[in-house]
Amino acid sequence: MDWYTCYSQETIGRDRSALGPRSHYQIDFDRLIFSSAFRRLQSKTQVFPLPGTAFVHNRLTHSLEVASVGRSLGAIVGSYLADKKIRREDDESQLFYRNELSNVISSACLAHDLGNPAFGHSGESAISQYFKDQTENKIDGIPLYSFFDEKQWHDLIHFEGNANAIRVLTRQYPGKGPGGLGLTLTTLASVLKYPCESMARNKKFTHRKKFGFFQSEKEVFLQIVDRLGMVCEESEPLLIYKRHPFVYLVEAADDICYNIIDMEDAHRLNILSRDLVAESLLGVISEINSPKDDLHKIKDTFIQLTDDNAAISYLRSKTINTLVEACAAVFIDHSDAIISGQFSSTLMAEIEKQTSQIASITELSIDKIYRHRSVVEVEMAGYNVMAYILDLLIPAALSSQPSPRQEAALRLLPSQFSAGMNNVNSYDKTMLILDHVSSMTDDYATETYRKAVGIEIARH
Repeated sequence: MDWYTCYSQETIGRDRSALGPRSHYQIDFDRLIFSSAFRRLQSKTQVFPLPGTAFVHNRLTHSLEVASVGRSLGAIVGSYLADKKIRREDDESQLFYRNELSNVISSACLAHDLGNPAFGHSGESAISQYFKDQTENKIDGIPLYSFFDEKQWHDLIHFEGNANAIRVLTRQYPGKGPGGLGLTLTTLASVLKYPCESMARNKKFTHRKKFGFFQSEKEVFLQIVDRLGMVCEESEPLLIYKRHPFVYLVEAADDICYNIIDMEDAHRLNILSRDLVAESLLGVISEINSPKDDLHKIKDTFIQLTDDNAAISYLRSKTINTLVEACAAVFIDHSDAIISGQFSSTLMAEIEKQTSQIASITELSIDKIYRHRSVVEVEMAGYNVMAYILDLLIPAALSSQPSPRQEAALRLLPSQFSAGMNNVNSYDKTMLILDHVSSMTDDYATETYRKAVGIEIARH
């Protein structure tokens, strides 16, 4: 893999017409911003329950902020690559790295959470747990797992939002355009955080901690990695590739935002005090080679801000800026290993070696934020609601003779999913059900559950 061939304007499923004022990569960004899948993120939980008396981040605001951070990372790294790694006479590559890499990274950042279901990460776990719990449950006298081959079953019992994002971005549904959103291969590759199939999951390896595509998108995955020359680690019996270099920038933008902004949300909700958050954020800034004069100015400004929310927001912005510059420096220092597929860490993991404060923030977040009662309540709701909806729809879709109740449940499916169920195998039927369930917002999933169990009856 090299810097000249790791990007392409080629798109999935369609050819774009002649360009106007926008580049192909700007078109990617715009298509994502205007997509239904992106809009739905506004009603999907990031960490804290929605809505609340204090405004906290949802999946949409998180994705927008990640895109902003990613754009900065792309601009810094792009300028370096254009200056140091790209031939001056190569106008196309110079243009891409100076002007377009930032668009690619910001677009991929917008897309990185599109595959996540409702109720935060508990939504993913709830889907996986449903299939694990129902392994031996019989439909038409056949255990559920027997409807699928081994790799398909692994997809289901380890449902993964990252893999689902690739499906959301590339899947063609009846009556809709080919290739999903028709994004460039470059943007799609930048979303592929874990370029392997589900049975290749191995937490010992950064690029295999999770997986990046379902069996239903295997051919799309192969098109992306082959066209961009991504490094193949293994093709048989399992499909495993090294990461695309741009993934590291998207991942770093996400890591920076959730590490820091969850702290800000916790402060707004009075879970963490001003002093505790300030101590944590100032610790990051001071430990990452920040000039002492700059640190004194930051502290002075912080002290002068008497509005607590404004003061913490100020420190948040300074901390993010510090981490952006530090992550860009790590990418630059390891750029040769990254492009050759030899870099086995993450940018933020390398930063953690410079500062103990990042690890302290992580520990504090786990203890005080992710285990907070309100967060656990969302998780419990997610498990119950998602399990009920899946138990209503999965047996109905797979049964050769669905009951009247099951037939009624299937009639509630949107046409783009129900129309695709004709003459397809059990795995594809199940994936269409998961398309519907994973696209639900927190409110819609809860409303569906309440109506299905009779807590709330629709009146028109």
